[in-house]
Amino acid sequence: MAVIGLGVDLVDVEEAERLLERWGDRLLRRLLTDAEREYVLRFEHPAQYLAVRLAAKEAVYKALQSLPGAHEVRWRHIEVVRRHDGRPSIQLHDEAARLSQAAGMVRISLSLSHTRRTAGAVALIERE
Repeated sequence: MAVIGLGVDLVDVEEAERLLERWGDRLLRRLLTDAEREYVLRFEHPAQYLAVRLAAKEAVYKALQSLPGAHEVRWRHIEVVRRHDGRPSIQLHDEAARLSQAAGMVRISLSLSHTRRTAGAVALIERE
């Protein structure tokens, strides 16, 4: 396996809360897939879960930047999903999926962490 991209991002939970208060569902529909939006809204304090998803999407976006055409990737092209064992994973759609296939990517590793104040993510993209 060879590393082809690494991305790291932090998001302030209070900023995510301010964005939610100002833009509400419009923001969620613009940045998240339907499944992500449903997941975030399940919680009493959705800003924390929004923040960690935004950090994950930005970390993956940064990791993709070594590939030609990565600037075409949009927020909804990168989806944070939960595996059957509860671990977070990434599913790529549209332009992000096309880039991945063209690059021969085989794995995106994702690590997420969040507190009441900060959400962080690290994404590692590897191929054979």
